[in-house]
Amino acid sequence: MLFNFEMDFALSLRCVPMIVRMKLDLCGVKLSLRQWSRFTRQDRQALVDRPAATPPEWTAYRSFLVHLIRTRAGEEPKLLPPARTETWQLADGVPDAIRLKAQSSGLRAPTPEQWRHLSCLQRFALVKLTRPGHENQNFGPALREFLDTEA
Repeated sequence: MLFNFEMDFALSLRCVPMIVRMKLDLCGVKLSLRQWSRFTRQDRQALVDRPAATPPEWTAYRSFLVHLIRTRAGEEPKLLPPARTETWQLADGVPDAIRLKAQSSGLRAPTPEQWRHLSCLQRFALVKLTRPGHENQNFGPALREFLDTEA
């Protein structure tokens, strides 16, 4: 699944889409853009399509990704602790980072009810888009897309 706000750069899969970024966090593997660029188009699509919703799927995804990094990029992967209690995984309460980013962007933050109704991937994207070094200009478009509003 690709979001509308990322279509201009993710449709070609030249950049790592949010769905893959979330799966990386879930399986605990750090992937650089340089490593991503060494993957074939089919490898990248497989990482988009491959499931990673359950512990066994996280393990399989991690194994597949580790194999790709070793064979395509010729490097040892950097392993991290898998995400298990991140703010985007919790549907109760809008994280401060989201409220602050919305406020500084002149937008309305999601209400607690709206936050609860967002998918895990939507919450992940919003949290990631508040962090330094990420495509923060996409926060507004993402928030409007997810809340189906002019925010």
